[in-house]
Amino acid sequence: MPVSLRPLRFACLGALFAGTSVAAGAFGAHALKSILDPPMLAVYETAARYQMYHALGLFVVAWLWRETEHPLVIKAGWLLCTGIVLFSGSLYLVALAGIKWMGALTPLGGVSFIGGWTCVALVAWRASRTQ
Repeated sequence: MPVSLRPLRFACLGALFAGTSVAAGAFGAHALKSILDPPMLAVYETAARYQMYHALGLFVVAWLWRETEHPLVIKAGWLLCTGIVLFSGSLYLVALAGIKWMGALTPLGGVSFIGGWTCVALVAWRASRTQ
């Protein structure tokens, strides 16, 4: 059976987002600790933490696609990617650049995360019913 590029694409994106999350976390813990005030450092750490959670979620998406090939899994992957960019990206900008209005994008990222996980749950539920 030929390997589909779709699961590998999400695994690659997951690895890239996970790696940059580790780098961001290290940067925050070492370089930013003395620069940012505690509330903004907490915002930055939340961005890195949620980026990692959802980067790992992209590996779930890659696995679920290989198991089911359900098109809703692809939607889940792109929703998780969108969530990372909007949620974590906006929080990074709020913390690092002080662009407070970017915080308005954070809930949109959260909705994307919820949508992505909902798609994962629906596909997993459907797959479990056919076994």
